[in-house]
Amino acid sequence: MNFKKIGVIGGGTMGQGIAEMLAAKGLDVMLVEKTAERLDYSYAMIETSLDKQLEKWAITQAEKKLILSRIEKVTHFAELSSCDMVIETITEDLDAKQKVFNQLDQVCPSHIILASNTSTLSLTELASSTMYPERVIGMHFIHPVAKVDLVEIVRGLKTSDSTFEDTKAFVDEIVEKKGVMIYESPGFVSSRLICLFINEAMHVLQEGVASPEDIDDAMRIGYQFQHGPLEMADRFGLDSVLAALENMFREYGELKYRPSTILKKMVRAGQLGMKSGEGFFKYDKDGDRV
Repeated sequence: MNFKKIGVIGGGTMGQGIAEMLAAKGLDVMLVEKTAERLDYSYAMIETSLDKQLEKWAITQAEKKLILSRIEKVTHFAELSSCDMVIETITEDLDAKQKVFNQLDQVCPSHIILASNTSTLSLTELASSTMYPERVIGMHFIHPVAKVDLVEIVRGLKTSDSTFEDTKAFVDEIVEKKGVMIYESPGFVSSRLICLFINEAMHVLQEGVASPEDIDDAMRIGYQFQHGPLEMADRFGLDSVLAALENMFREYGELKYRPSTILKKMVRAGQLGMKSGEGFFKYDKDGDRV
């Protein structure tokens, strides 16, 4: 397929990262949010991200303007009919995602690939809400999208070979990231392994074995992780980590996936990590540790 225009549904952290990355690769992007206010906020956050790169001489002013000019703000699904692919990246809620796919089914021609950035939910279940489940596929980007050169391409039960091959070509050749094929399984590979790692670090903290700083230093320095497990959780969003663990606990029924008590308490208290300014550590408005 000739991919030129991509729809991105959801202007949260992942939606912003995906839209910015696609526009930087020269693709036209239609960014969709529920309201004009949320759309303006998402667009402003993308501009802020580009400004940070500008300050570090990573891009020029002209490149910033070009990237922003490729992102079109959209509030109505009907406008997505002209897209060559649509990527859904809303919150990890099965019912909400199924509603989105049901709406897309009504406006997008049957040959257009409908992808979901879900990290734990069933692609087969998502596809069941559409008339053409063969065109539904998982395309799991990892945060931060621009810096992580990996995409998990997840096949549902009815995903067709042509849908997979076109998606793999899109990831490898156009987005220029490494696409790994995953057969549907709760948490896939990356979320399943990293969430267990993070959850165990929280148990270690809860037991008083070591401080958050020392837990993270042990893994970051000792095993060359870019961030320790607790800072990783902060950067992913503690609410997102909790949702992923709860989904896997529900699907697998194994105690190792049961979220730690400290994670639940922090989410209830609104300490969600970098997005709220405080999690296991504190962050400034630019997302840097304080």
